[in-house]
Amino acid sequence: MKIRIELDDGLDEIEVVIRAGQLSAELEQIQQALSQVNRPQLIFYKGNSEYFLDLADILFFETDGSRVFGHSRDNAYEVKLKLYELEDCLPPYFCRISKSSIVNTRSIYSLEKSFSGTSIIRFYDTVKQIHVSRHYYQLLKEKLRETR
Repeated sequence: MKIRIELDDGLDEIEVVIRAGQLSAELEQIQQALSQVNRPQLIFYKGNSEYFLDLADILFFETDGSRVFGHSRDNAYEVKLKLYELEDCLPPYFCRISKSSIVNTRSIYSLEKSFSGTSIIRFYDTVKQIHVSRHYYQLLKEKLRETR
């Protein structure tokens, strides 16, 4: 592997370009490591307490009125960001599944498709579930193929 840094005072932000003959596990690790750089630490709120949770423990985010909640297996915590802001700072294994929800694809146990067009996601070791809209179903399927 070669690493080359080029300085250009005309750039406003850092640009990283990786050239490779094919996609490999090593490249995916590099991509994940780079995506962690400058990622803001999410703070979760419940009552008067602040929680600093590992994102891997969050099953999904959903809106409830004007508030956004991150759901773990046992609890729901408020987040002080909008869903579109969360999309920008979450790792690539999170995926939008409706106008009001983002899911952790690594926590999905099953995806049940119904004839009405909406689908249901079930998670490991919990009774929590969430609906996938028809519009986002194909995007979720592609994300599941990429991340599994």
